[in-house]
Amino acid sequence: MPNIHLEYLPEYSPDYNLIELVWHSAKEYIAGRLFKSIEELEFLLHQLLNEGGLIIKWGRKIKNKGNAVITI
Repeated sequence: MPNIHLEYLPEYSPDYNLIELVWHSAKEYIAGRLFKSIEELEFLLHQLLNEGGLIIKWGRKIKNKGNAVITI
């Protein structure tokens, strides 16, 4: 395919993986909440991740293993 350039990342590179920012935002949202059942937690995660309920702060800095990354 034209105009595709693959860039291989180091084996463990959470700073370059945007899903880490998504999970960080999801964990922040559900932290400190009590759930009556696993199903209730699954329902909330489904709403957050699949139905647009999660607001991700794309411009924030996250830290993983002491390395900071700025997401754009």
